[in-house]
Amino acid sequence: MVAAARAIESHRPGALARDPLAEHFVRAARASAHWPVHPRDVPGGGDGGDGAEDPLWGRLGGYFALRTRTLDDHLLRAARLGARQVVLLGAGLDARAHRVDWPSGTTVFELDRARVLAFKQQVLDRIGARPTARRVPVACDLRLDWAGALTAAGFRPGEPTAWLAEGLLLYLPAAAERRLVATVDRLSAAGSSLAYEVKLGMEPSAVRRNPVYLAARDRLGIDLLALFDDEPRPDTAADLTARGWSTVTRTPFDFTRHYGRGPRPEPDDALAANRWTFAARGLLPGPRRRRARG
Repeated sequence: MVAAARAIESHRPGALARDPLAEHFVRAARASAHWPVHPRDVPGGGDGGDGAEDPLWGRLGGYFALRTRTLDDHLLRAARLGARQVVLLGAGLDARAHRVDWPSGTTVFELDRARVLAFKQQVLDRIGARPTARRVPVACDLRLDWAGALTAAGFRPGEPTAWLAEGLLLYLPAAAERRLVATVDRLSAAGSSLAYEVKLGMEPSAVRRNPVYLAARDRLGIDLLALFDDEPRPDTAADLTARGWSTVTRTPFDFTRHYGRGPRPEPDDALAANRWTFAARGLLPGPRRRRARG
């Protein structure tokens, strides 16, 4: 679903992010082969429209595009400040190792389950995609002990690292989130950063009936609410602060203003509880501020 949203965004004028590989992943999977990958295929996207009003590929897709751009910029800034190791926790079909203009000497470690990485590799091999950094897939289960697999793949704990948990912590049990953060802390040298996404608490019933959730369930068969872990969430930002990290937490709408594009608040909003946190050891977390366009 995220890959389809990135593919659609890639074809929009003034796209927040462009991912030329996303369409190939969507078409290669049997379940998603018929999904839209262009604005013209989105409800309301024909006759010159871009489908922005569609709750699924417009609003939720716009959220994924905004998240992609925000986290791209954050990782690039960390790399340019000296972090030459990038670790994507739950990399999925993320194509940052291929589409981002990384500084020379950057290694991108992609952690995910073996079946996910195998499917991804099949698609990359078929289209002859070449990464812009050294790409190292690491098969593991992030609910378990994954540090050994990462270090065995060549990760160096003594060097600064840019960590990313995009679309991950929402789905992990609370205990697994705590273990993951403790592991990141243990493996992070000075100059490291961590960006992650969370959702604050259980949403009220009115929000759970938001068209975003209903459209994903009814049109794609994806019940996002059933995927979210419903345990009380740990305060990971406070945990990181206690471990000596500096943290900044933002709403997605902060970045809608920042970039001048993206979803805006609405009543009973399915995005209102989402938060993006930028944590750092020795780096100013989060992207630099600039005046929004529009």
